[in-house]
Amino acid sequence: MKILSGISAVALAAFAGTAAFAADLTVGVSWSNFQEERWKTDEAAIVSALEAGGADYISADAQSSSSKQLSDIESLIAQGVDALIVLAQDAQAIGPAVQAAADEGIPVIAYDRLIEDNRAFYLTFDNVEVGRMQARAVFAAQPTGNYVMIKGSGTDPNADFLRGGQQEIIQAAIDSGDITIVGEAYTDGWLPANAQRNMEQILTANDNKIDAVVASNDGTAGGVVAALTAQGMEGLPVSGQDGDHAALNRVAKGTQTVSVWKDARDLGRAAGEIAVALAGGSAMGDVDGSAAWTSPAGTEMTSMFLAPVPVTKDNLSAVVDAGWITKEALCQGVSNGPAPCN
Repeated sequence: MKILSGISAVALAAFAGTAAFAADLTVGVSWSNFQEERWKTDEAAIVSALEAGGADYISADAQSSSSKQLSDIESLIAQGVDALIVLAQDAQAIGPAVQAAADEGIPVIAYDRLIEDNRAFYLTFDNVEVGRMQARAVFAAQPTGNYVMIKGSGTDPNADFLRGGQQEIIQAAIDSGDITIVGEAYTDGWLPANAQRNMEQILTANDNKIDAVVASNDGTAGGVVAALTAQGMEGLPVSGQDGDHAALNRVAKGTQTVSVWKDARDLGRAAGEIAVALAGGSAMGDVDGSAAWTSPAGTEMTSMFLAPVPVTKDNLSAVVDAGWITKEALCQGVSNGPAPCN
């Protein structure tokens, strides 16, 4: 795995002047869970970047348990990792793990989800903009009526970043009375089954008088669409994010309006490169592309934000052209759909 020639621009810039190049470095990744399709894509990109940077990869799956994640990270530290990439299950509960890493001089990358600690490098997509994109697409399809907001996990700060961006888009219509939010719920663990249950309860409480749903990721969107389909209401505007293959197929079928595509290959590659740089002794602020960022709670952090892309029926060909999904998978069960499924 020690492949010197493959190192990319981010790591090269960070390694300028560093005496040792990724010699015998190991990067540990703590995953909150592997239930969602996208994390496997992230992992493959991380592993590839670590191989290119000459570092080894070890990992642990917390299986959606914040307590297991703490013990997982203790184990990764005990195995002698030189850097940690952490997809936090619970942004608050992860604090002791960051402290344990800091005590050992091990740099931490807060992967995709905020860890409120200035000792962690925050790497993610612009989640407020993701929320704007979600609401913008739903609003374009249905600018009036009863809206439902299906949020992410209450323990994940991204849920509120997304919700804030969504509100920016629909606030004027709420103020004018064109839109009424008739239901809103966090989704424990981002689990589709929990989203479906929340949506079912909101449908019952409102006698099915729902016109649009702003769901915060593709998993929750899947739960929402299942609840709507059970009531013969499939086709209502529904948002999501991540570019999950099932969600993109729903966009092609017309049961989901938008999936904001966050190319996990880019995020994983950046994480691997940054991990190699930090493990090799580079300062967070010296990582190429990093910037200062202040969290909503006022924590000054070093961060990197990647740009998302909204995928609707109008630009579905983009994900095929990028090699993200095959035309066959995208268009499964679709006849006379949008390009390239027509």
